[in-house]
Amino acid sequence: MSTLLLRLAAPMQSWGSSSRFKQRSTDAAPTKSGVLGLLAAARGIRRTESIEDLLSLRFGVRLDQPGRIERDFQTARSLDGGHAYPLTERYYLADAVFLAAVEGHEELVAGLDEALRNPVFPLFLGRRSCPPVGPLDLGIRQCNLWDALSLEPWQASHWWRVRQAPTVQVELRVDSDCVDETVSGVTRLTQRDVPISFDPELRQWGTRSVTQSFITIHNEDSREYSKSLHDPMAVLGGA
Repeated sequence: MSTLLLRLAAPMQSWGSSSRFKQRSTDAAPTKSGVLGLLAAARGIRRTESIEDLLSLRFGVRLDQPGRIERDFQTARSLDGGHAYPLTERYYLADAVFLAAVEGHEELVAGLDEALRNPVFPLFLGRRSCPPVGPLDLGIRQCNLWDALSLEPWQASHWWRVRQAPTVQVELRVDSDCVDETVSGVTRLTQRDVPISFDPELRQWGTRSVTQSFITIHNEDSREYSKSLHDPMAVLGGA
């Protein structure tokens, strides 16, 4: 099995799994349906076409830079200005950076890697107003999803690293079947974000079991770490 890594970074991104009517929410992390939708767009798969092969992929995400939630009000009127539509609230994640991973058969993963480098349709992070910034495709790792997410260098922005402590706990959310049942220190959740159909006339989602855990990252860019290395008396050492 191979694992494809993606760096999901942008000024704004939104990953809703429970949006309804006038309120469009966002989850704290990318959803499986959102990332599979991005991969489908890269391959040129239309909303009414089958995504059965993508559903075989295991999915996981690491919250390297959680960002903050922002709320936006949107209004709309008819073309002649005679009719006003309901006010809607839309939520976004600002300044967030995630490391997402999909694991599957080598041929499928290699095809997705190529598609991301030469996408058929424009790519966005949850909504059309949220294009990615910086490198999106980090390439293929010849290991399982859990190891790929655990071993990959921290993807947080430098300005964010500087503000954090020398030791940082970073959250991982992965499909539960990627983690041995005997592993301790994990929380198992259920999410309704498995896309069965993207067809606008009949959108359908299924549920999956998700394992939530944390890994420790050593942050040498931290201001606190730099202070601990500074010895104001070192200049007198030779006296």
